[in-house]
Amino acid sequence: MNRIASFLVAAFVAFLLLSSTVFVVDQRKYAIVFALGQIKEVIREPGLHFKLPPPFQNVLFLDNRIMTIESPDAERFITAEKMNILVDSFVKWRIGRADGQPKLYYVTFNGDENRARDRMSQIIKAALNEEITKRTVGEVISGQRGKVMEGIRTKVVAEAAQIGVEIIDVRLKRVEYVEQINNSVYDRMKAERLRVANELRSTGSADSEKIRADAERQRSVILAEAYRDAEQIKGEGDAKASAIYAEAFGKNPEFYKFYRSLEAYRATFKNHGDVMVMDSSSDFFKYFKGTGAAPAAAAAGGKK
Repeated sequence: MNRIASFLVAAFVAFLLLSSTVFVVDQRKYAIVFALGQIKEVIREPGLHFKLPPPFQNVLFLDNRIMTIESPDAERFITAEKMNILVDSFVKWRIGRADGQPKLYYVTFNGDENRARDRMSQIIKAALNEEITKRTVGEVISGQRGKVMEGIRTKVVAEAAQIGVEIIDVRLKRVEYVEQINNSVYDRMKAERLRVANELRSTGSADSEKIRADAERQRSVILAEAYRDAEQIKGEGDAKASAIYAEAFGKNPEFYKFYRSLEAYRATFKNHGDVMVMDSSSDFFKYFKGTGAAPAAAAAGGKK
């Protein structure tokens, strides 16, 4: 009985010793093996590994996944033209995979992730401040935003490598004016838009006046040319009519006199209320006197 108990105790002790010499490295972790308080090796490959039992050797695990540092509130920076802007950023990072990087990370922060985050936040803020203070608001917001992020990333990568950190990406999420400046910016934008609008209106008004003047000139030219052509045609018509009249009346002068007298009668007695006092024996009433030699001659001339 005592032998069985001794055997069980020995087996249990052996199991404890064996379990203390075996450890498993997860693919999401790095393992740092310490020998009497000193770093002996860094294991980056996942799988089953062996070590000496404590207190001769101990193991510390570090997370090697990509992590995010995101500013809880937008931070204020001053641009080259001394204007305040709010910048919201984030950075993707992890413990470096190169040789010596996990060890350097542990030595720098003693394996404390919160200390690493605080240090990274300081590095990012310093890089942001350096890049933003040498650029204008327009360059930071739109014109050179890509260059700003690239400059920040270059500086952060260089400094992070010195503390065993690998930078995956750096981004600016939001860049905007502080509340005190927004109103003045909006007013300036409004004034600029009004200036452009007034300039466009004045340009349009000048163009409309020019078009209207040109149309009026063309109208005057067209009317003048039309009047000229009409008068020319009218003159040619009158000339042809006069020629026809002259040719027709030249064949019988007495008929011409008779025709002209009829026109005079028509013009004189046009209204019923017209009164004219004159001698009835005058030549004006020559063709009112019955059938005389003149009418007969006129009729004879007409038959010819």
